[in-house]
Amino acid sequence: MKQAGRYMQAAVGAALAGIALAVPAMAQDDRPSLAPDARLIGMGPVSDGTLPNFDILITRPQERPDSVILQGTAPLEMGAGPGLANDAATLLADRVTLEGERQLTASGGVVIWYHGARLVASQVHYDGANDRVTITGPIHLTEPDKEGSEEETTLIADQGELSADLTEGVLRGARLVLAREMQMAAREAIRSDGGRLTTLNNVVASSCRVCAEDPTPLWEIRARSITHDAETGRIYFDHPQLRAWGVPVAVLPALSAPDPTVERATGFLRPQFRTTSGLGFGIKVPYFITMGDHADLTLTPYLAVNRTSTLDARWRQAFWNGAMEWNGGVTRDDMIEGKTRWYLFGAGQFQIRGGYNLGFQVQRTSDRAYLLDYDITDADRLWSGLTLDRVRRDKLIAARVGRYQTLREDEDDETQPVDVADVIWQRRFQPRGIGGTGGLEWPLHSARRPSSENGDAGRDMARGSVILDWRRSEILAGGLLAAFETQLAADFFRIRQDDRYDDWETRLDAAVGTELRWPLIRSSGAATDIVEPIIQVIWSPEHNPDRIPNEDSRLVEFDEGNLFSFTRFPGRDAVETGLRANVGIGWTRIDPAGWSIGLTAGRVIRSKDAPEFPGDGPLSGRRSDWLVAAHYTGTDGLSIANRALFDSDMNISRNELRLGWLKPDLVLSAGYLWIDADTAEYRESDVSELTFEGGWQIADGWWGNADARYDFDSGKPQEAGVGLQYRNECLAVDMSVSRRFTSSGDLNESTDFGLSVRLGGFGRPEKHQGKVALRSCVR
Repeated sequence: MKQAGRYMQAAVGAALAGIALAVPAMAQDDRPSLAPDARLIGMGPVSDGTLPNFDILITRPQERPDSVILQGTAPLEMGAGPGLANDAATLLADRVTLEGERQLTASGGVVIWYHGARLVASQVHYDGANDRVTITGPIHLTEPDKEGSEEETTLIADQGELSADLTEGVLRGARLVLAREMQMAAREAIRSDGGRLTTLNNVVASSCRVCAEDPTPLWEIRARSITHDAETGRIYFDHPQLRAWGVPVAVLPALSAPDPTVERATGFLRPQFRTTSGLGFGIKVPYFITMGDHADLTLTPYLAVNRTSTLDARWRQAFWNGAMEWNGGVTRDDMIEGKTRWYLFGAGQFQIRGGYNLGFQVQRTSDRAYLLDYDITDADRLWSGLTLDRVRRDKLIAARVGRYQTLREDEDDETQPVDVADVIWQRRFQPRGIGGTGGLEWPLHSARRPSSENGDAGRDMARGSVILDWRRSEILAGGLLAAFETQLAADFFRIRQDDRYDDWETRLDAAVGTELRWPLIRSSGAATDIVEPIIQVIWSPEHNPDRIPNEDSRLVEFDEGNLFSFTRFPGRDAVETGLRANVGIGWTRIDPAGWSIGLTAGRVIRSKDAPEFPGDGPLSGRRSDWLVAAHYTGTDGLSIANRALFDSDMNISRNELRLGWLKPDLVLSAGYLWIDADTAEYRESDVSELTFEGGWQIADGWWGNADARYDFDSGKPQEAGVGLQYRNECLAVDMSVSRRFTSSGDLNESTDFGLSVRLGGFGRPEKHQGKVALRSCVR
């Protein structure tokens, strides 16, 4: 009995070593037809190769005294075979027969587990004399640990004659399913090169679902042979013929593609068809090049009929401490004759010594119309430069230096502050003796115009500041929250090329303030209401705002984020002065059903007019406009937010409405913006604009999307677009049409049509929105 066990271990151990290699390498598919969709063989609770207490019946047949028969369903733990030290396999079978010293036959529901692989067959016979394994099907080979993953591979065959390690031989009636996407069927599959290559002759391949009553897939590829390379993850087609609904549509001498387990591989990406009113019909054919595990290059020629020749490029590289990406393009077209048009965008970020993050960005282009004509970006200002920052629990260091490029028609780079640098150092601390929290800040700012003109068109300016602040909060009787805060700042200015100002200016600024909050909570049933009235009184000395030019605080926002702040200015060139009170109230209701609603209202009251807020803006005068902001968050993914500014006569100066709705079959984002004209903020006309962007599930497999921007002031849309996507298990089609209605200078109105098609089963599947349409089979 010991001798029989040794031969069993040797045979099964050698066979199972091959099983482990077979799973990633076995290419499956036959030529007759693809298999109808059906559930794969499942093993239920025996996925680990063990079952509870079963007995094995051992007999020795009289006609073959040199044989041993084992009957039962208990698993046998197989020790290491020759050359497989410390290896073990598990065999489960209804009947195992040992004949002599070199023959082993397992039959009746044979299941073998080895190194994560599972082989199911009707019978396995090992011929030790010839070192061959004959397997009778149906054969089913899987890796249970990878079930449902992108690396899942399933091999099914009728029978096979293989070497003992299963890496060489022939499988008949074979079918291979890769990642539950691509399946290949052939009458014969030949394994070679140690299991690395599997060649299927007279083969058909598809990722479409096939039904027994309608065996013709949506698309399929028929070829003389298909070779699957398990090491590289590529599929090679010999004389492939692409068929749609069984009708040949394309023939190639050869074709190579990655299998569904491959994330990155050199080769062509799916082409994109594009038609525009300015460029005509064109096609983009991206070619992806891997440059090791951490870099890649994508070259995309774009050809349009007699109108453009463009080459786009994208280079990405990852390093041990960061990553970077470069995008660029060069074009000769009929839009601007005799001129080479181009763009270059790059960005990267790296971690360096001391916990610092170093970043860079490059954004340059020949003209803004180029970015719009070729659907790159709609940005009208570009920035190139370096950033450096480090954040600690109580410290912050950040620096940013670079150059802007304006693409607006009413702006000139020569007269704009295009060279800008900012450095800031901050620290928070807890002062001894007085408690509270203190802060120390050193910001530096510099802005330079290339022009040598005197005045606004050529002024250069630099500023250095030192700011010290302190705040302490206390809880008083009755639940009142009181806070006292103060701030002291010194600013030093260097002003050049503007005779209206002194070359050097110094400003000392101080502010003191106190704040009272009274949060009140009430429970009504299971709902909770929170009401919080707030008053904040602040005083700071008055300054002459005409002494220092305002470069960094020209546009001032007034919202719930800065209602209770020392100053509403985003920079340091301008400061808020005088005696003032920030008053407001907030209310929030939280319902147990999961929805909530909130409201904030307030305004600024001053002892006298504020000279730093000229004109009729929302913060000018002794009393600012009322600020009212409301928000709602529902349980079904709906969110609504609205912010409005209006004076005592209920005249609205600004209003912003935002709506978002996120559901499995609906994605919606919309907004409306109204802003009064204000010459103090360089806005000569009113702004009244509606934006919309959304997507929705039309039906299984069909996803629609639309976007639009409408300018009520001009009375016409600015841009609009619609798209339609169809996805099933083996095909993805994206269609889109968009229209830009604005025109000025060298920027013309244009219409853009786009189309791209992807066949499933080649490379990793793309992420998508909505449900995929699955073919339904009648059983």
